[in-house]
Amino acid sequence: MMLLTMNHWENVTRFISVLLIFLFVLAITYFATRYIANVQRGKTFEKNISVIETVRLSQTKYIQIVRVGTRYLAIAVCKDTVTMLAELREDELDLEAVQNAELPGFADLLEKAKEKLPKKK
Repeated sequence: MMLLTMNHWENVTRFISVLLIFLFVLAITYFATRYIANVQRGKTFEKNISVIETVRLSQTKYIQIVRVGTRYLAIAVCKDTVTMLAELREDELDLEAVQNAELPGFADLLEKAKEKLPKKK
């Protein structure tokens, strides 16, 4: 009987130690991912080039409005090429609509997916 009790406590301590190691690795992964994301965000948002808007034409073709310094360019982005289509003036663009556009939340996307599923009878 003593052997079973000792084996039980040994299993419990092993389980707790494995759980603590798992939580430690999970925490390190979380903080490393956040750190890398902040470093990348700092690199992309403090430059003179930014993509204002993108429209997908096909699987590998897009039209983008890009700000380079103070100039706005319309470019065509394909699989192997990038072509400048036109230079745009700032007064030709509706920049407020682009800035106010919000990405849908996960709950909204989930509701849309639920609506597309066939209804159960």
